[in-house]
Amino acid sequence: MSASRYTYLGPAGTFTEAALRTLPEAATRELVPMVSVPAALDAVRAGEAAAALVPIENSVEGGVTTTLDELASGEPLMIYREVLLPIAFALLVRPGTELTDVKTVTGHPVAQPQVRKWLATQLPDAVWESAASNADGARLVQEGRYDGAFAGEFAATTYGLAPLVTDIHDAQNAATRFVLVGRPARPAAPTGADKTSVVLWLAADHPGALLELLQEYAVRGVNMMRIESRPTGEGIGRYCFSVDCEGHVTDRRVGEVLMGLKRVCRDVRFLGSYPRADEVSANVRPQVTDAAFTGASDWLARCLDGRG
Repeated sequence: MSASRYTYLGPAGTFTEAALRTLPEAATRELVPMVSVPAALDAVRAGEAAAALVPIENSVEGGVTTTLDELASGEPLMIYREVLLPIAFALLVRPGTELTDVKTVTGHPVAQPQVRKWLATQLPDAVWESAASNADGARLVQEGRYDGAFAGEFAATTYGLAPLVTDIHDAQNAATRFVLVGRPARPAAPTGADKTSVVLWLAADHPGALLELLQEYAVRGVNMMRIESRPTGEGIGRYCFSVDCEGHVTDRRVGEVLMGLKRVCRDVRFLGSYPRADEVSANVRPQVTDAAFTGASDWLARCLDGRG
């Protein structure tokens, strides 16, 4: 395995690269752009890279389905940390292009919902076609395939383009969440502001099946931060669930949630416990702290020993 190599969704100039460069260790790694999320993750699975940074969630569009599906299938991988990156787009064009010249535009599919209103107002007749990434859209504009690309302003220099309009976003404070993914290993020690991710498969489709999963979290006071359903490919109506929750697997409440899920689910894939990018600590009620679990366990032991 190349411990000095990190892959990411390329080409050069993507928001993913910008997010990756915020990590201190990126300065000492070889950063290798890949053509797709699956390619970036497969390089990790094959031992060609130590880790890959890929987008997983956007505050406007929601989950990045390609990443969710890749983490739910194939050889298991594990999330080690996350990065939150504020997102604003620039309309990149070839030098000399005016706004009235822009008839075709491109960008990553996740970018379109974030600039839809701006497009409807400023370029109502422009035709949108999706690109593999925002930076790839910039490359296509450089090659003359499209008139404009929605990408990070920082990509303009890389592709010899000009930022015709900057700071484009339909939603204020838009952000994309990225995750650094590697091969499974022991999770890092808890920080007190952590997140745990899993993929869950229902044991059977019956009334209340999803409620059973939710109750495992609710009765132990564990806050679910995200839940998304994804088709399993086994037929219409068959889904798995990608879930993030507050806390670390070593927290008693979280560990017991995972054990409960393992009992009621057909399968559970542990995707890791890792520091939250926003560094916000969970608000843990007194009755679900580790001390409360330990006290209850000690009480049961006394009952079994005739001292209850």
